[in-house]
Amino acid sequence: MSIRIILVALLLLFGPNALGVQATTIFPQRPTLPQESPTETIHSILMTDKDDLSLLLEKTKKRYPSIQVNRVYDTVFYGVSAKGPRRDIEKLKREMGIKQSFPVTTYKVSLDESVPFIGGDEIRGLFDQADHRITGQGIKVGVIDTGIDYKHPDLKNSYHGGSDLVDGDKDPMETKGQAGLQTLHGTHVAGIIAANGKLKGVAPDAEIIAYRALGPGGVGTSEQVIAAIEQAIKDKVDVINLSLGNSINGPDWPTSVALDKAVENGIVAVTSSGNSGPEVWTVGSPGTSSKAISVGASTPPIEIPFLKFGSSKKEIDLIPMQNSKTWNFKKQYEIVTAGIGRPEELKNVKGKVVLMERGELTFTEKTLNALSKGAIGVLIYNNVKGSFAGSLEVGLNLPVASLSMEDGLWLKKKLESEKNHYIRTEYRKQEDVLADFSSRGPVTETWEIKPDVVAPGVAIDSTVPNGYMALQGTSMAAPHVAGACALIKQAHPDWSPDQIKAALMNTAKKLKDDNNKEYMPNEQGAGRIQLKEAIEAESLVYPSSLAFGLFQKHDNRKEKRIKITLDNQTGKRKSYHFNTPKNQNGLQWQLPHTVYVNGKEKKEVEITLDITPSVIGPGLHYGELEILEASNKTKIPYMFVIDEPNYPRVMGFQFGAGDTPGTFKYELYLPRGADEYGIALYDPDTLQFITFLDWKREVSRGLLEKEFTEEEIKLKGVYKAIVFANKDGQEDTIEADIIIDKNIIRP
Repeated sequence: MSIRIILVALLLLFGPNALGVQATTIFPQRPTLPQESPTETIHSILMTDKDDLSLLLEKTKKRYPSIQVNRVYDTVFYGVSAKGPRRDIEKLKREMGIKQSFPVTTYKVSLDESVPFIGGDEIRGLFDQADHRITGQGIKVGVIDTGIDYKHPDLKNSYHGGSDLVDGDKDPMETKGQAGLQTLHGTHVAGIIAANGKLKGVAPDAEIIAYRALGPGGVGTSEQVIAAIEQAIKDKVDVINLSLGNSINGPDWPTSVALDKAVENGIVAVTSSGNSGPEVWTVGSPGTSSKAISVGASTPPIEIPFLKFGSSKKEIDLIPMQNSKTWNFKKQYEIVTAGIGRPEELKNVKGKVVLMERGELTFTEKTLNALSKGAIGVLIYNNVKGSFAGSLEVGLNLPVASLSMEDGLWLKKKLESEKNHYIRTEYRKQEDVLADFSSRGPVTETWEIKPDVVAPGVAIDSTVPNGYMALQGTSMAAPHVAGACALIKQAHPDWSPDQIKAALMNTAKKLKDDNNKEYMPNEQGAGRIQLKEAIEAESLVYPSSLAFGLFQKHDNRKEKRIKITLDNQTGKRKSYHFNTPKNQNGLQWQLPHTVYVNGKEKKEVEITLDITPSVIGPGLHYGELEILEASNKTKIPYMFVIDEPNYPRVMGFQFGAGDTPGTFKYELYLPRGADEYGIALYDPDTLQFITFLDWKREVSRGLLEKEFTEEEIKLKGVYKAIVFANKDGQEDTIEADIIIDKNIIRP
């Protein structure tokens, strides 16, 4: 199996460290490396126009017999998924009519109180135009995931068929019977949307159409996900939910293109934003899709555990891991450190809580090692900045929780410097707080605000095969929104995806942090969804967030115009007034005066931003436009960018087995290209520089990939890889341990 860019929605199992050094200071001389092997096998998705699709298939068959066409796409876009020698694939890419090409990538999966919290109970007394209660009746929701357990008592009546894009049949059952590779993610997602038994989902009478695009272990390819989206369009579903994502902040992945196409076909597309927060630029594809509803995670009313160390007043946020025993310590316990959790590092841990660093071993391996040594709890701190949501592959009878890197290093330092090694857990009720792990925007290249909205995604109890389980992640937040869209669609069957998205965004509740300060638009989008308000919205404004784009510091005065639609859903004439934002040096707004819109009509108006970048500081600039209608106020977030901002210059580095047996392959993503990038290898023990795996200058934006044999690399063993990329004076790095040994290539 080829190494792929891993998409993670529910959790992030692995992640490289940010080294934080300037590559130019430690690499005084850049090497010249050989070109890619022309015979290596690669797997690509090629896009073309409708009229050129037949010609593409004909050319491929006649001119490139070495290329295998796996799938033909004719719905979300026109093109093929093809596999063959790099030399021939590259030639095919240059054929007339080929618009874009992408590698096939790999995807991995990322109620009780949450449904009432977003207004699920309030709308039970509302009725649709046919005088039926609004419960999702008659609305088809496509769940593209790991399949579902359609025999679950809470889902058997909601299930209305589906497709298996992994095995190529009509049975989208979750993976069962494979040790360590069973799945439950899709069943959990489906339950949040439409459970109708012991648990009640957001839209309990909605029809679930299941598409199994992720197979054993929750892994599948972009090829399968796109095929699932195509099938959902052909099945004429009303809503699609994709609780999956990767760490690549790029708007142009095929899955994002496919979601945009689904929306153009009248389907409401909902996807999770990712679990890589709380830093800026962490939203991942397909949560970067322009037309889909990208969803971040907030907390429903829950009791959150906080850790206290010794006499310190500092409180450490804990994120309990799914599939672990509930973190419910009531007294003080001793804590010890244990490196990354190898058996030899777990010394004298019996009856104690163990602190480990994330990395190298899976969470399950770390926990099993601690369990075998008699530990009573495990804390795993991040190896990159910020927090993360994690999961064990199997249920284990040991409490496990994750910490941010900052909190973990603070705790480790305290253990090294103080004699008191005891911790205690305190519990506090919390609601409507943005989850630390929830990914933040904006989107690179398009500079759009994402996520669009947030919904409950922490400790969400839902269905899983053979029972129920509480999970967390933006994977759990997205189906709350998908269920909400089903209810809105039942109440307003003629509404378009844009109108449904606007209803959710225009009526969302703005959330505030612990200091009573509103979260930024790139953190919460328009806010936390409110179902009743969305269904009863009398006015809609869309697009519901505005991206004015990128300006250079040296640019002279410029104007940017964006048109928005005022949509009066009532039978009476309404007047809309625009509040002009406060004066700001370098900005002038040209807004409509009072606009009158007749009942059941729409009116398009133009917003103009007159900007002088030279007098405004560089970076991301956010704000809100206020539109008043009677006593109602609609806030539309906007953003513009001055100069090349500080997004990570390199993302998504992966290294592992190539497409050809016995080969290795790396992949990485450059959001806006690079003046220079490289992969330097070091001895992991001495940190002595060895060689460059690759190095190039003046590289275009997008995904880069290269395959090697062990003989070409001329190395064997474990190495510390430092990946660096420089653009416009900013250089970012990723650190990862890689194995170069064809005898132990991991699939």
